Amino acid sequence: MPLLKREVEFSPVGLFGAEVELPWWVAHTRSRQEKALARYLSPLGVPFYVPQGEKRVRRAGRLFTSFLPLFPGYVFFRGTAEQRRLAIQSRLLVGVLDVDDQALLERELRQLHALQTSGANLVPYEELRPGQPVRVTEGPFQGYSGIVVRGQGALRLVVSISMLRKTVAVEFDRAVLSRVSPPGKVRKDSAAVA
Repeated sequence: MPLLKREVEFSPVGLFGAEVELPWWVAHTRSRQEKALARYLSPLGVPFYVPQGEKRVRRAGRLFTSFLPLFPGYVFFRGTAEQRRLAIQSRLLVGVLDVDDQALLERELRQLHALQTSGANLVPYEELRPGQPVRVTEGPFQGYSGIVVRGQGALRLVVSISMLRKTVAVEFDRAVLSRVSPPGKVRKDSAAVA
């Protein structure tokens, strides 16, 4: 993955300071085109918000930092129907989602922005659903793949020996799980996550 520099997350500067009458829209971008859309909207004067999080990776003893969108594939922007049309003409979008509850989205985006300006380290947290293929990304189980199953209490990696119809489990932190993308078939001898 290329290292990405920090770019402007929102425009104009007073986007969250004053009441703006323009409606919010949610742009569903093509893969990895969030910042490109922001660069496209900025000179057009279309207000936007692309919240980013810092990601640090150590490779060959060196620490690399990149800034990635907290919501991959989505950019929040405000505008008239004409500005919405201009965003669509960028050819960077898959589509534009209508926002039914403008007040709710406004409150949530203001809260998110306030957390960012307070210095909070925001980390994207993938929602994992039962039946979804996942892979363990860190720790002693790194590389294991499995399927999310509904569990009670703590999360567990469940390893089954199908022939014996026996399983064993070990608890681990949910933060080390990553969705398998694109969803593929999981081998019968793989693990399941509870």
